[in-house]
Amino acid sequence: MGVVVLTNGEGGVGIRTAVDILGSNGSALDAVEAGVRVVELNPKVRSVGFGGAPNILGQMECDASIMCGASLRTGAVGALKNYYHPISVARQVMERTPHVMLVGQGAGIFAAEINERKGNLLSEEAKTDYEQWVNDHIPAEVLSRWPDVPLATLIPLPENRKAAHGTTVFLVRSSDGNMAGGVSTSGWAYKYPGRLGDSPIIGAGLYVDNRYGAVACTHTGEMTIRAGTSRAIIAYIKKGATVEEACHEALDDLRALKGGHIGRVVIHAIDRAGSPYVVGLGFEEGVSYWFWTEGMKEVECRDGLHFTARS
Repeated sequence: MGVVVLTNGEGGVGIRTAVDILGSNGSALDAVEAGVRVVELNPKVRSVGFGGAPNILGQMECDASIMCGASLRTGAVGALKNYYHPISVARQVMERTPHVMLVGQGAGIFAAEINERKGNLLSEEAKTDYEQWVNDHIPAEVLSRWPDVPLATLIPLPENRKAAHGTTVFLVRSSDGNMAGGVSTSGWAYKYPGRLGDSPIIGAGLYVDNRYGAVACTHTGEMTIRAGTSRAIIAYIKKGATVEEACHEALDDLRALKGGHIGRVVIHAIDRAGSPYVVGLGFEEGVSYWFWTEGMKEVECRDGLHFTARS
């Protein structure tokens, strides 16, 4: 049974592309890559690809990962600049190199080597928002020395930035039982240059295994890196938990974190049969996700569960 699960909001623009590929007997990996590519080009998705949020210096740095559930092969890129489709670069890291992850300058060299599309990812709207934020939050005496100033104390918390969410995740199961997942993001709005969240970290922001299921996370990647959230959920399922039980075990792991930045997390998961479970931690309001399975005429935006950090 074919299944597609992805993040809520404008990221839903890519789901129809993924569904169409599955309907044409395309692979789960192809559906993931093609669906994410649509999101990466959509400037309305304010934390992914073109139109996403830059780092504190106004530079676009994008992260992505992809994973094949049949082989457990993976590819990822981090802090990639000036390329429209980090998800495709990540897939080619998986398919053309002996590595799992390339970052920074090396990721850019590889993207050029495979002739990936290059360009300016900072949209006019994102640039205007960034410049407004700088003027509103950076003291004049600091701006007079910009950018040769200490940056660490200037980084805004995501909860204070409307544009600081929107990471796209795709989890796909094709009718033959093969699964794949992909994640793409420009990350924490106005982050410290070179910051990596969980999106390119296999086992934190993404893990897929045909035998058990697929998991991807969004929002505060610093937390899911520390807890190894995506791989942990798959391990809990392996030990006999349902997908719901496994996600709640992972929520307990996240609640156990002490110190560091504690924020919101959304877990997206499907079990080996494609049954979905989506849950958010640290939310007063609901979370939602896009869903499609064979036999559905239209994709659906469904409600997930949400918990405060104390729940």
